[in-house]
Order: sequence, then C-alpha cells, then structure tokens
Amino acid sequence: MAKPQQSSNGASHVHLTFSDLQALRHLGNPVAKDLSAIARAGNCLFLACDEAAGLERLTRQDVDRYGDHQHISLSDFFELPGGPEEEMDIEGLAAVDEYLWIVGSHALKRKKPKGEDGEGVEALARMAEVEREANRFFLGRVPMQEQAGGVFTLRSEIDDRHAACLSMDREGGLVRWLRKDPHLAPFLKVPAKENGLDIEGIAIQGERVWLGLRGPVVAGHAVVLELSLKETKPGQLKPRQIGPGGQRYRKHLLDTGGLGIRDLRRDGVDLLLLVGPTMALQGTAHVLRWRDALGDEKEGMVPTSRLTLLKDLPYRREANHPEGLEHWPDGGAGALLVVYDAPGPERLDTGSRTVQADVLHLSAS
Repeated sequence: MAKPQQSSNGASHVHLTFSDLQALRHLGNPVAKDLSAIARAGNCLFLACDEAAGLERLTRQDVDRYGDHQHISLSDFFELPGGPEEEMDIEGLAAVDEYLWIVGSHALKRKKPKGEDGEGVEALARMAEVEREANRFFLGRVPMQEQAGGVFTLRSEIDDRHAACLSMDREGGLVRWLRKDPHLAPFLKVPAKENGLDIEGIAIQGERVWLGLRGPVVAGHAVVLELSLKETKPGQLKPRQIGPGGQRYRKHLLDTGGLGIRDLRRDGVDLLLLVGPTMALQGTAHVLRWRDALGDEKEGMVPTSRLTLLKDLPYRREANHPEGLEHWPDGGAGALLVVYDAPGPERLDTGSRTVQADVLHLSAS
C-alpha cells in the first residue's frame, strides 16, 4: 500500500474523489469546491457540501485516496421543511457511538445583487433582503450500521436507535431558546458572515453536544454552546435544562483574538477548535486545544491559560478556507485531517472532481 504523499513543506495529503455527479446536478459548483464538514467512520468518510440537503460518502481506496462516491439525501430520513433540494448549509458532522450527528448553520442569508440589478437602487434594494431558509435550522443524528470492510451506511432505524432531530418548526428549534440570551439575542436577526448567528462545528460525548459558533464573536470571544439532548420519543430530540435559570444550554466564551469557530472535535477530555475569520477576510486560522473542556459543567468565561495553540494554518480571502476537522490515525499519533472550502487550483484536478485535503501533524499538547 502506498504511503501518503508528502508536500515540499512536509505536510501530507489525502485525495477525495467525487463521481456521483448526477445526484448533485442542481448545485452551482462541483461538490469538491464547497466542502464544509467531515466525519470519519471506519474506512469511510462522510462529508457535507453547504449547498446541498444531503451528505457525500467516500470509501477508502488507498491510504491517501478515498472514492466510490455515494450521495445520501437527508430527506430519506427527515421531513425537511424546505424540501429535498433547498440547501441545509450543513456545517458540522461527528461520527460517535454508532450515530452520525449533523448540524446546519442556523444562519440567515443576505441576498446578493444579480447582473440584471445593475449597480443602482435595484441592487441596493436586493441587498436589503434577508432570507430564512428553514432547512438550515437542523440538528439531529442518524444511526450508522457497519458493513463489510469497515464501511458504514445510514439507516432510519436500527434496533432501538432512530433517526432523530430537534423540532424544525417556524421558531427554528434551537433558536427559540436563544431569543432571551443577553449575549446572543441581538445577533439572531443578523445574516451569517456579518457576525450573525452561524453554527459551524459539533462535538459529542454521550448526551453532551457542543456547538461551535463562527458568529457571533462577542468582544473578541468565540462562543461554544453546550446541550444535553434526550430523545423524548422516536425521532424527536429535546435539550435538557442544564443552564442557569433552567435554560436549555450552557454558554462558554473563549478568547480567540476575534476569530470564530469553524469546527470542533473531542480529544479525550479536551476539545480541539479550528478557528478562523468570522467574515470573508484574508487572515489566519489556527487549531487550538481547550484543555479539560468536558470538566466545565457550568457556563462562563474559559481562562486563556486553558487554551493552547497547536497549529497555524493559512487562510486566503479567495481560496483555501479551512472548514472541516477530523482525527486522522493514518497520519500518526495526534494527526488531523483538514478539508477546505473554496480550494485553490493547486488542490483540484482539472475536472474539479478530486480535491486535496491536508494531514496536520500537531505540536505536543
């Protein structure tokens, strides 16, 4: 079996090939250009494209190559309020305890001027319109079943495990519990990428669920929401009352120097955070370790002494935005795989079907 390819700077790469193009013909860009989340289960990868209402599964072909692409529509498991082709803006995945967890951005979207709008009042009027796409307000999980060769499939029901999610009614499930939050409520009407609410990462330990926010960043601090989810009946999840005053979440603020969270991963009792610019800016991205995050059973400010910088990553305005983070044991102890949104041309093959992800070899924690 071939060894992972090495770049000139010592980083290794994994190549991801997407071939089920017929299922994704409605998308504006090839899926390889719009990756937003990743989760590994055995010898397969589940990935999300933020324009779709489904997932992409790739299986291992070699140590540094994944292919045999299969598109999975989430409308096969859930009744999506916006229908099977409205995008879900999936920004976080986690494969834990025989479930695949999925979270949408929960973000509003500002319309952009079209060519026929010109540059005058028509364009300005369009820029004033803010959309709420119901499929984006998703948080749920689907049971996984292992098949031959360490490949996992998704099933609506396996024994006593069911596909389940938070309510997706007009109030937006999770958002209803944030409407009175003194830090977050003012941002609920602000579009994503303008420091509005924008969930971009998920980490799991038992019934505890951590959600990393790209926005808002509050006084230079990124926000992590913690939930404890119970399945009240088959197919329905609901947060327990775990916060002050009976609120259904805990809120953790971390001084990231003004950067938002792009993904989360649990690492023992710690959480690993992929952080980067909140808006469409050229800047830096980092991997941070939040030490003993699982020990924080009250909400509050996380001392900076418990945040450790593990890795710096490039972040360019037009290309190579780090979006997804996953443990990568093939790369050695502590290695992580990172996938990118808007990959530069050096990461793509000529047909935009294969994209290069990076294996990061972290400094000691």
